Amino acid sequence: MTRFVQQPDYEGAEFIDLSMASATFREVDLSGARMHGVLLLNADIDGAIDGLRINGVEIMPLIEAELDRLHPERLRLRPTTPETMRDAVDVIEELWHATVRRASALPEEAVYRSVNDEWSLAQTLRHTIFVVDAWYGHAAALRPNPFHPIGVPASFTTNGAEFGIDESAAPTLGEILAVRAERIADLRSYLAEVTQEELDRVRGPNTAIGCPSPAERTAAKCLQVIFSDEWAHVQFANRDLATLEQEYA
Repeated sequence: MTRFVQQPDYEGAEFIDLSMASATFREVDLSGARMHGVLLLNADIDGAIDGLRINGVEIMPLIEAELDRLHPERLRLRPTTPETMRDAVDVIEELWHATVRRASALPEEAVYRSVNDEWSLAQTLRHTIFVVDAWYGHAAALRPNPFHPIGVPASFTTNGAEFGIDESAAPTLGEILAVRAERIADLRSYLAEVTQEELDRVRGPNTAIGCPSPAERTAAKCLQVIFSDEWAHVQFANRDLATLEQEYA
């Protein structure tokens, strides 16, 4: 299979009378793309999608409504108050505990296996550590050095080593879960005392090197990013576990 990696030459390009059947697009920016007369049969798309119109219909509101119907816990992951924030932490912890229990029924190696070039479960859990460090420790709490070395940033974050990420780290599942538990306990401690005024106060930017980029944000908005990301990644993990379960059956 031909691979095209980090080639910005295609921005603004036109693709006419070509076959891209069975092609894979990973971490590709398709913002502003225009597709006319395309065949899009049995395709599978996930990502940050907004304003997408198909045959004249904006589809994201329809998708969001259907996801809420299929996964009613999502309604609890849009918190705005200290109480609903604490409940949202409960939701994500329940989801991850169920996923880790599911993985424990497989051979130990399965936790570290990639499916279709996606992150393994271990890497996904390490990414959730990074997300809490980024959006709570860095963006909301404005800490100078919030990043744990075993965290896994998104692929577009290429300077993780500069703010403490150990790209060679290979922690065990037990070590990953222990660090994640520390992060969740830290978040719970903050939410146990935080006031509505503090959640809604605009703070920052944090000028220390890290992720996300410096900007003024409320703690509420930062924590909402965490809950949204956690939910999405637990879905990815369970999707890949289903494939692994079939392989090990």
